[in-house]
Amino acid sequence: MEDAEARLEAALVKYLPGVAAIGRSAIKRLRGRFPACDALVYDNYQALAVSISPDGKTGSAFISVALYPRWITLFFLHGAGLSDPDGILAGSGAAVRSLRLARAEDLDHPAIRALVDAAEAAAILPDPAREGRLVMKSMSARQRPRRPE
Repeated sequence: MEDAEARLEAALVKYLPGVAAIGRSAIKRLRGRFPACDALVYDNYQALAVSISPDGKTGSAFISVALYPRWITLFFLHGAGLSDPDGILAGSGAAVRSLRLARAEDLDHPAIRALVDAAEAAAILPDPAREGRLVMKSMSARQRPRRPE
């Protein structure tokens, strides 16, 4: 686990300090909210993403936070089925919806909290006694710059 934590931190420090701080805090908040779920890390070409999965499988993930050079996006992987009365979700595809986080505290905004609650209610969560793991799923050797050019 410590190795995975160190690898995640090494990926985070590639970003501008402000982006890294928001991303780090958002990841911590999601892991704290879903402690029995696994946090799956993908440090890919486009972005660094951490998905929350009840069983460590990519296909079971239901929420994700992704860091880009200038912003952080919160993804609801089954967001098309979520009620969005405030109209804050972006996307028109068959499944995924998203919104940008200006700060980690945005996760406490009532409309965003309601969406996270709805995503949680729709997910099949593991036994609360289970201890979630941090799992490095994919680390691309070739990546776009993590800081704006």
